[in-house]
Amino acid sequence: MLDPSTPIGMALIAAVLPLAGAVLAGLLACVRLGRFAHLPAILSFASASVISAVVLAGVAEGHDSLSISTDLGTWFSVGRLNVSFAFLLDPLSLIMLATVTFIATFIAVFSAGYMHGDPGYARYFSIMSLFVFAMCLLVMSNNFFMLLAGWEGVGLCSYLLVGYYYAKPSAAAAARKAFLVTRLGDVGLVLGIFLLWQVGGYETNFDAIFAHIAQYPPASGTITTICLLLFCGAIGKSAQLPLYVWLPDAMEGPTPVSALIHAATMVTAGVFLLARCAPLFVLSPEAGLIVACIGGATALLAGFLALAQNDLKRVLAYSTVSQLGFMFLALGCNGVISPKVAVVAAMFHLFTHAFFKALLFLGSGSVMHAMGNVIDMRKFGGLRKLMPWTHATFVIGSAALAGVPLLSGFWSKDQILHGLLEAGESHAKYHTMYFGLFAVALATACLTAFYTFRAYFLTFWGNERTPPEAHGHAHESPAIMLVPLVVLAAGALFVGVLVDPLTHWFGHFLERSPSITEAHTGYLAHSNMIEKPHEFSWFVAGLSTLAVAVGIGGATALYRRGGPEKVPPALKGLYSLSLNKLYVDETYGIAVVKPAEMLATTGRQFDGFLDAITRLITYLPRLIAALLRPLHNGLVQFYALGMVLGLAVFLTVVVFRSAR
Repeated sequence: MLDPSTPIGMALIAAVLPLAGAVLAGLLACVRLGRFAHLPAILSFASASVISAVVLAGVAEGHDSLSISTDLGTWFSVGRLNVSFAFLLDPLSLIMLATVTFIATFIAVFSAGYMHGDPGYARYFSIMSLFVFAMCLLVMSNNFFMLLAGWEGVGLCSYLLVGYYYAKPSAAAAARKAFLVTRLGDVGLVLGIFLLWQVGGYETNFDAIFAHIAQYPPASGTITTICLLLFCGAIGKSAQLPLYVWLPDAMEGPTPVSALIHAATMVTAGVFLLARCAPLFVLSPEAGLIVACIGGATALLAGFLALAQNDLKRVLAYSTVSQLGFMFLALGCNGVISPKVAVVAAMFHLFTHAFFKALLFLGSGSVMHAMGNVIDMRKFGGLRKLMPWTHATFVIGSAALAGVPLLSGFWSKDQILHGLLEAGESHAKYHTMYFGLFAVALATACLTAFYTFRAYFLTFWGNERTPPEAHGHAHESPAIMLVPLVVLAAGALFVGVLVDPLTHWFGHFLERSPSITEAHTGYLAHSNMIEKPHEFSWFVAGLSTLAVAVGIGGATALYRRGGPEKVPPALKGLYSLSLNKLYVDETYGIAVVKPAEMLATTGRQFDGFLDAITRLITYLPRLIAALLRPLHNGLVQFYALGMVLGLAVFLTVVVFRSAR
């Protein structure tokens, strides 16, 4: 029996509370109290956040490797496959649990104001609570099949929330696109899990699989295949090349949903998966290099696509794709440098990114709320005096995203840059590749600063302009929407420096996770490297600050006075490519969607042919039945006449045969 007073018992209570919130929100709608549906969601998230913080504070006092697991019984058993309801509490899962519940709490508070009066108010909070529960299940799982259940749960909830306005064709299409595109990656994930189960001694729990593979390592090609199949799932969920196209379209859902997906759930699942599987990637530097290359290419491409977008939320969406690419750049160094550097850098950036990206999306929601649901930056501007609180918090989030020194994004981004530089110096075979990826990351940092402050200037500077949809009543958002902005802005300002540069608490705590400890041991064994401390690099900090200064300086020179768009003549071609997203959607439409539609059309025609044959086969007995049906008219005298006539015919035949 699980003791709820133990750390893992408390953590499981925190993970399950959002499920209770989802049920209660739905029940309130059933008794016509749907207008109070935000209360179960906010209370369950806040309670889970407080419990997570208490557990985090309690277990952080130790110094040894931390891993507490519990098995609540068998889920299912098929042959040699035995899957339990197994949960794990370690620094990696605990940091994710605390981050998800804390960010979700303030997104729910914001939602109470943003969604006020919406016909589907209770449905929104019920699905949102289920979404958070699925993410908590994912991060607390202690085997791949429980993780997969949470993984698919967040996929389902994202589909329901992206398509929340299901009567709107673009929203329904975006939800369908998100669901189908991420399923492509999930095929690889499922194949990778079963292959890992086979080579891992038919175990399902993480620690058992990793221990078996460490003792009986399979061929390097098998490990590389497993790692790349697992990465396929991360490519879909975390919107990396070539499956990133669903995330920008997911903006069709309510803005708080975008904040939740981009900051705390869904897209962070892929980063968490690779961090959890760090002991496997240590054994395959080739797989790590592929992860880093795809992450770098995605970061640079998404940064370029964000440069010319006019939809404020779409700019932020491409920014998320780019920042996730940064995280995979760090994860791709795992095994080339110590996992205590690579994995910690990726998770640290995930942690800081949650604060400033949630802040920016909620800030865009505040703008959208004031502008009558208009989010096109060409239709408004000069809002800094009209919306002073939104303006102040948005500029803090923009500076953190751009990596302005001393803000949270600066510290986490520089850890990734330093890791790439260290990888280039450490790996003799792939040093050129990692140095090239370091240059790509610097270029992406410059682009990030430029497009972030372009969006900031176009929205808040220049002459005050509001769209007709605002009906001349544009104003600052209510307090219930501003409080989350202020809290998240404080996090964007201070959380980075508090948990790492000043105290190094984040890195030291995360290193106690068994996944990272085992990966570090494997790294030392396979690379014959001597462990050395990871120190702050003034050289990297100087280069990244220069890149940020160039980006912000360019945006200031072009957009300091606000809109309309200003494009130097020499850059009009690149501007057009960025605005049209490199025509990737059109290319996918021609290369993938159209052939699939043709195949479906052919299938429907063949299906019609089969239906025709089936109907032809059944037509003959139906015809015979139609001919015989009049004989069964229910009249007894008719039946008697038939019997007499039949008997007469029979006797006539008998008499004539006897006469012969």
